[in-house]
Amino acid sequence: MPITHLATATNIIWKLIKDYGHDPDPLFRKERIDPDLIKQPEARILFIKVVNLWKKAAEMIEDPCFALRAAEYWHPSYMNALGFAWLASNTLREALDRLVLYLRIVTEGAEIVIEDNPEGLTVELKYKLGSKQPSTWADAASAILMTMCRINYGTELNPIIVHFVHDAPSCSEKYEAYFNSKVGFGSIKNSITFSHEDVDLPLPSSNPYLAEVNDQIVINYIAKLDEENIVNRVKAKIIDMLPSGKVTDEKVSNMLYMSVRTFQRKLREKGTTFRTLLNETRKDLAKQYLNDPSIRLEEIAFLLGFSEYSVFSKAFKRWTGYSPSEVRA
Repeated sequence: MPITHLATATNIIWKLIKDYGHDPDPLFRKERIDPDLIKQPEARILFIKVVNLWKKAAEMIEDPCFALRAAEYWHPSYMNALGFAWLASNTLREALDRLVLYLRIVTEGAEIVIEDNPEGLTVELKYKLGSKQPSTWADAASAILMTMCRINYGTELNPIIVHFVHDAPSCSEKYEAYFNSKVGFGSIKNSITFSHEDVDLPLPSSNPYLAEVNDQIVINYIAKLDEENIVNRVKAKIIDMLPSGKVTDEKVSNMLYMSVRTFQRKLREKGTTFRTLLNETRKDLAKQYLNDPSIRLEEIAFLLGFSEYSVFSKAFKRWTGYSPSEVRA
């Protein structure tokens, strides 16, 4: 199974599109997303469909900074119990640690990495579908995270600096106005850096009991998700590792804290093998990348972990009957 996304979280883009005077229903249905799903607390949809929604919305909406407004529509219930555990956290650091641990309940297509450095606490938002992430994803995710932090801390919270991978848009002044901070574009990562003092300040909204109760709900949900989606977890790890070189069942099993024997047995129980999942993941990603003309064929080969374009071309033709250049043409 491909990586998934909590359906209720797409309420944000539904409301954003509607607020700009467009009907989101046809767009959702074109991506084969039943609008009724976004009302179901535990329903999940394909992450790539969510990415496509943001891309299509960018084509439809004239405002190049529209994704910053995604934060206006965030609600804790869109993150299942994680949203309420976030609100009950003792400090922003504790809340961010929860996000690192449990983000998978919201999406398996992204992750958050936290790093303490002399300047402050840097929160990096990482996109998992290769290097060509849509700028709208970074804008929306960063704006939502900033709003979540301000809801806990207070509206006076401002970061030290904010970075975006994408180039500066024509409305770049809106970014500095929203974050009330210096904003860098064309950076190596999407990140927000807060002062140590701010992230470690005890919050008046802290409620350890509520946080613990909601943590347990999240843990139970993820345990169920993991049990049902061993295939999904393996594919997610394969995607992470592909650009770095050779991907093996031993490396992936180690990342999932399993012995190779247990790992292989669990896949057999699901009627598949590691080699099958590796090929399926590469094929699915190749098709997605080929639909993006900005990604060169040689770069696609690299993103899929092939040493040379010719090796990728032969593999792709074996999977589909066509060469990558024929599909792109």
